[in-house]
Amino acid sequence: MAKRILYLTQWFEPEIAPRGLKFTEGLVAHGYDVEVATGFPNYPSGKIAPGYSLSFYQLEIMRGIRVNRTYLYPSHDRSSLSRAINYISFFVSATIFCIIRGRSFDAIYVYHPPITVGLAAALSSYVTKRPFLIEIQDLWPDSVVASKMSGAGVLARMLDPVCRFVYGRAALVLGQSRTMTERLIERGVPHSKAATTFNWADEEAVRNGGDHDLTYLEFQGHFNFVYGGNLGSVQGLETLVRAACLASRTVPEIQLTLIGDGLERDSLAALIAQLGAEVVKLRSGVSQSQIGGVFAAADVLVAHLLDDPLFEVTIPSKTQFYMAMGKPVLMGVRGESAAIIEDSGAGLSVEPQNVEAVAQAMVHMAGLPRAELDAMGTRARMAYEARFSFASALSEIDGHLADVIAKASVSAS
Repeated sequence: MAKRILYLTQWFEPEIAPRGLKFTEGLVAHGYDVEVATGFPNYPSGKIAPGYSLSFYQLEIMRGIRVNRTYLYPSHDRSSLSRAINYISFFVSATIFCIIRGRSFDAIYVYHPPITVGLAAALSSYVTKRPFLIEIQDLWPDSVVASKMSGAGVLARMLDPVCRFVYGRAALVLGQSRTMTERLIERGVPHSKAATTFNWADEEAVRNGGDHDLTYLEFQGHFNFVYGGNLGSVQGLETLVRAACLASRTVPEIQLTLIGDGLERDSLAALIAQLGAEVVKLRSGVSQSQIGGVFAAADVLVAHLLDDPLFEVTIPSKTQFYMAMGKPVLMGVRGESAAIIEDSGAGLSVEPQNVEAVAQAMVHMAGLPRAELDAMGTRARMAYEARFSFASALSEIDGHLADVIAKASVSAS
């Protein structure tokens, strides 16, 4: 009989969810019977998605997967209070769901952030006696402090013991980078309960270059650096805007296109207007079915995060997506992600929040022969296939789940 898994996450389709339907379908393909427990879709706008109506519970069938939606307070703004209510409301409803339904499953797979999702699994496990694995994407409470939300420092001090409690109750803690896993061990997670599972790209979106009309992007006649993703505070995209302006003084063909939505969109638009930065284009986010085509048309794909020690242990998910696209990468992030790009020969890494350094890198890459840029892209794709593919990650997760379930069965007997 197939082992039953509850996938517990606050984010799921139709939201942009790194671990969404494809992940659950992958688990099903590995022989598991999977259900999802999640909230009502409201990210990133903070408003309930069209077609949904907020209630205490809703069952939805998505491509054969049972998706249980439980109540949450929809919010995604700068207020730490609103964000806390959003997290806590889902924590309460998820805990109730796990207590009521938890015994129906052999294990729970938890996606973090936020840590409150893991807390729901940890507390309910006292009642259900079911093990859970938790996958750590953001190192809390560090990332809460880095978010610059009002009251973040106080909230972080409250969250630290919560994180340690959840890690202690988990059967296995999965870091999204080797450095993050090492940091989790430093914080008390036993070596025997810690492992690393790298993120993978949305490989369907990568393949779907499509025949979409991209003339609105105005790429023609330019050397195009493209950033695609969240326009948030931790991305530090002001640096890219200023660097592109500086670089274009040396190479007028340089153009930077920022594609996405987020809390910093208006401030970025104001900065672009203030600088008269005609070389910077700010475009709205596009669907996953279109983004592959946009990235394929770029000359160089760009990633950037604030210069914060937290991000030395984080590999932004766009790293894998960019590499899977087979394009050169300009990485303005410290730590493991920079090492991945440099070691694989997939592009250049540069000091984050250093306008002059980023501008120099842009000028350098814009001056490279097309053959060298193509070679960088080829090396990026090869490195992705070797280390980060969806198939290899699912095989690792399958092994972890089987091990956790087997150990729980031995303990119960």
